[in-house]
Amino acid sequence: MAEFDDSDLPDPSLKNILEQESLQWVFVGGKGGVGKTTTSCCLGVQLAKVRKRVLIVSTDPAHNLSDAFCQKIGREPTPITGFTNLCAMEIDANDDMEKMQQSMEEATGAAGGGGPDSDDSGINSLMAELTSSIPGIDEAMSFAELMKQVQGLDYDVVVFDTAPTGHTLRLLSFPTILEKALGKVMELKDRFGGLIGQASALFGGGSPGQIQEMLVGRLEETRAVINKVNDAFQDPDLTTFVCVCIPEFLSIYETERLVQELSKFGIDSHNIVVNQVLFPEKDAEELEAWLNGNLATLPREAREICSKMMARKKMQDKYIGQCFDLYGDDFSVVLMPLLDYEVRGVERLKEFSESLVDPVDLET
Repeated sequence: MAEFDDSDLPDPSLKNILEQESLQWVFVGGKGGVGKTTTSCCLGVQLAKVRKRVLIVSTDPAHNLSDAFCQKIGREPTPITGFTNLCAMEIDANDDMEKMQQSMEEATGAAGGGGPDSDDSGINSLMAELTSSIPGIDEAMSFAELMKQVQGLDYDVVVFDTAPTGHTLRLLSFPTILEKALGKVMELKDRFGGLIGQASALFGGGSPGQIQEMLVGRLEETRAVINKVNDAFQDPDLTTFVCVCIPEFLSIYETERLVQELSKFGIDSHNIVVNQVLFPEKDAEELEAWLNGNLATLPREAREICSKMMARKKMQDKYIGQCFDLYGDDFSVVLMPLLDYEVRGVERLKEFSESLVDPVDLET
């Protein structure tokens, strides 16, 4: 990419993440199939060099961490082979809702004797009605449980390998959704407190005053977790989002949408990783000059292969140029090379991760 003068641009690497010791949450996201999991794993590998305890969490229902590290990874933090301070876990926030409701029933059932006529059965019924009546609140509350679980673990930094963009944006909006929903419920409680207690009693609970007090307590507890998560998400000292894309139109377009949505949510984002780049240290004109000089010596099949490669290289250069035009002044844009092998297993992840912190020289 000889046409780029990168002397005044931000460092085209993710060193800034490694150097920011205050970071606790690092989200990695982008369009499906652009290499988010590989980037997450490589970033986790690099963070393990400078942090005491690092956790990689997959929130994508189609988990790939096990495939990337070539070892079984489950719902609990699993130590990664070859590391003493790197763990990974695969969880689905949507699956946690039923588990959360079950734990609520067990907790309140134990407190009230567990019978159907116990004072707590009413609050269980009312909470079930509540979580099914507000759009999106079930996923939002399960996300709150997920964040509470992750916060309870003793790790210096957590890297989230997220689902494709649409799901991720919904995930990041959950704190706002739940805060608004709980705000409405609390407003109704202030206005119709007696009715809420009586309504919960109709579901099989005990005294209206006791039911109302338990309901408010549970909502306030959930709201406190959400507020804490929201504050952390919007604090650039604690949270950042790494956008991952490939040099193609749809991916660049979706990255622009992602950056705008993150800005709307108040979430810091100043790093973009561009994966699958053909010969990132060379530009299309340089390669085409070589090809034209040697075309006559190549067999027909080789000429066809080289012509297809040149067409894709020109296309990639165009979109990489657009990426630098859009983000180059404010973002660290990292070009990751397309390899002739899969990046799987700890050793290859370690090797590939060096490209995240050792930037390609665009002027060579």
